[in-house]
Amino acid sequence: MMRRASSLDLVDAVSAGEPRAIARMLSRAESGAVEARSALDLIYQRTGRAHVVGITGVPGSGKSTLVAKVAAQFRTRRRKVGIIAIDPSSPFSGGSILGDRIRMGEVTGDPGVFVRSMATRGALGGLARGTLEAVDILDAAGYEVVIIETVGVGQDEVDIVRAAHTTVVVSAPGLGDDIQAIKAGVLEIADIHAVSKGDKPEADKTVSDLKGMLGLGVALAGRIVGRLAPVVKTCAPKNEGIAELVEAIDAHREYLASSGELEQRRQAIRERRTLKAAEVILHDEFENHREGRMAALLAELGTGRISPQTAARRLLAHVGMEASE
Repeated sequence: MMRRASSLDLVDAVSAGEPRAIARMLSRAESGAVEARSALDLIYQRTGRAHVVGITGVPGSGKSTLVAKVAAQFRTRRRKVGIIAIDPSSPFSGGSILGDRIRMGEVTGDPGVFVRSMATRGALGGLARGTLEAVDILDAAGYEVVIIETVGVGQDEVDIVRAAHTTVVVSAPGLGDDIQAIKAGVLEIADIHAVSKGDKPEADKTVSDLKGMLGLGVALAGRIVGRLAPVVKTCAPKNEGIAELVEAIDAHREYLASSGELEQRRQAIRERRTLKAAEVILHDEFENHREGRMAALLAELGTGRISPQTAARRLLAHVGMEASE
């Protein structure tokens, strides 16, 4: 019987771009396998070349179809593309809904494109656990553009800003996205606005409304901005506006590099990742030590003798930590 390859055995194969090794490491990153931790640390040291593009927007805006067309356009420019498609999953079964991946069929057979679906499994913010480690794996494997497509859950979508260098927000005519954009703070998080389904009669109005709101936002803030987010009208089935969208993504990367903001964004991502990793470690510690302890705390909470804050501090003390006042 063949020995199962350890994660450390896979590191060089991942760096060489071997698809099977990449797939195995992605599975181990997604599952949070302890055995993979050292390998993922080594992989992180081999990153820093990929441009990470987040594509987000409300459900029904046509993100998956647009992502496939954007990937295909990058391929005409001889760039390897990794796609991490975050799928919503049931909070009860943890199962993901993978139907939208069918729409990426045109690029899945391309050896220069790697598509991976990841289930949120109840994670908040539109990203799955292990998303950024999946970005590391694809980056180290030589994919020059890594696209993260989020689930489209409204106000929690702002998390994509803490993961991507360039954020594209997709709006569709007739979905009330103008109101949704204001509610979710999307006007602030978008580096580029893409209006999908551009063949619909309302598409031009959506473009005009977005441009108007962007200008109004700058005027109300009373500040000068170095760059106003462009609005690109697209129609993925007809391949219209896709080249312009990719050019806007490339232009944004050039802007980030020339302005010095690229390193600032990378530093912000590093900070967020460190804090998120600490949260996960703390959560896992709670889960590992909850037996026998949680029941007693819940009993005290039920009688009102202690508050949730006090209960949390006792849990922290139980795992050897102390919270500052």
